[in-house]
Amino acid sequence: MKFYDRELEIQELVRIDKLAQSNAQMTVLIGRRRTGKTTLMVRAFEGQKYLYFFVGKKSEQMQCVDFQQQTEAVLGLHIHGQVASFAALLEEILVFSRHEKVTVIIDEFQRLAEINQSIISDLQHVWDKHHAQAHVHLIACGSIYSMMKRIFEDRKEPLFGRKTAQLILKPFSVETLKQILSDHNPSYTSEDLLMLYAITGGVAKYVSQLMDAGCATWKTMLHEVCRPSSTFTDEGTELLVGEFGRRYQVYYTILQLIASGMTTQAEIDSVVGKNTGRYLDTLEKEYSLIRKSRALWAKPNSQSVKYVIDDCFLMFWFRFIERNRTLVELGKYDLLEELVTNEYTQYSGIVLEKYFRQRYAEMERVTMVSRWWDRKGQNEIDLIALEQLDHRATVAEVKRNAKKFSASELEYKYQFIKQHLRGYTVQLIGLSLDDM
Repeated sequence: MKFYDRELEIQELVRIDKLAQSNAQMTVLIGRRRTGKTTLMVRAFEGQKYLYFFVGKKSEQMQCVDFQQQTEAVLGLHIHGQVASFAALLEEILVFSRHEKVTVIIDEFQRLAEINQSIISDLQHVWDKHHAQAHVHLIACGSIYSMMKRIFEDRKEPLFGRKTAQLILKPFSVETLKQILSDHNPSYTSEDLLMLYAITGGVAKYVSQLMDAGCATWKTMLHEVCRPSSTFTDEGTELLVGEFGRRYQVYYTILQLIASGMTTQAEIDSVVGKNTGRYLDTLEKEYSLIRKSRALWAKPNSQSVKYVIDDCFLMFWFRFIERNRTLVELGKYDLLEELVTNEYTQYSGIVLEKYFRQRYAEMERVTMVSRWWDRKGQNEIDLIALEQLDHRATVAEVKRNAKKFSASELEYKYQFIKQHLRGYTVQLIGLSLDDM
């Protein structure tokens, strides 16, 4: 698949890189696994020299051997002896950059703290010592949002105040997904678009896998996910184990319960057998895999909280792949595909709601998008989009089939929230597959 979107991110990286010719720059780049952070950086610095260090799970000393070899190969910087610490290697690069501008990418930066707790402090010392004379663009790239935020924004952390720029790379927008699908299937249908969104959520790696396999209709996409050699069947496990390591099982159970429809902590606690508040906070704040969903205008301390998985792929994987793991293990992929096909219509209604909320959130004048339900969890409104500066609001009911939309029913529900929209020009509409 060709390169799509990311023009603004590339422009910003190039702009900052030029600044490094005069003053040292430290850019923080954060994004979910598989969103294309590495591809973005390769694209941004195409045709120029740069150092790319991927922080694996090897010891610091072993990784420094690899990094030192790259430094010599790319920069021609020969360092006498073997460098044993990452900070010592960075110091050599910073000194070298006094005479030649250097771009250094450190991928999975947050792992440095896991390898050796003193590395971040050592890096801070080296940076403070040399950056004033250096012409370096250091890009710290990480996939765990909370850890990266903590490293660079917690006042107690050594690198607090050192970053000069921060970029957050998100999955592809709805409009970009439309463009990609149109390029691969000019006559695509709404059903094709919804399936692409349901499986990938706009995550670049997943979109690329489907398009490169020639899967641009909903049937071929589904078949690609459910075939014997599919990488999608084990992707959820790999993603979770990669994030949580030995703690994987507890988080897996909680995510599985949310995917099955248990959306309150009380429901989750009753199955797990203990208070899961700490785990839910971690999933939300540190890994951004779930989020608290409150009715719009509910008080911040409201107990009416629903937890939802905020990642389309994991929603799909738990709902269909992991739930039917037995079929995968028995190699009955034809039955798995049949099962997904039979249940998909009902499931995709939830995905369609998520799709429209994202689409409205991406509109230029929209400042807030949410849902609403009453204290009893009833009379739910699927989408409320506010243009607060213009005092306009869209209140919508989402149905797969446009014929099932009831204008009178939405008007009834609207009466419960009418007082919150005084002074607004309000549009009550139905949204369906036809509107994608």
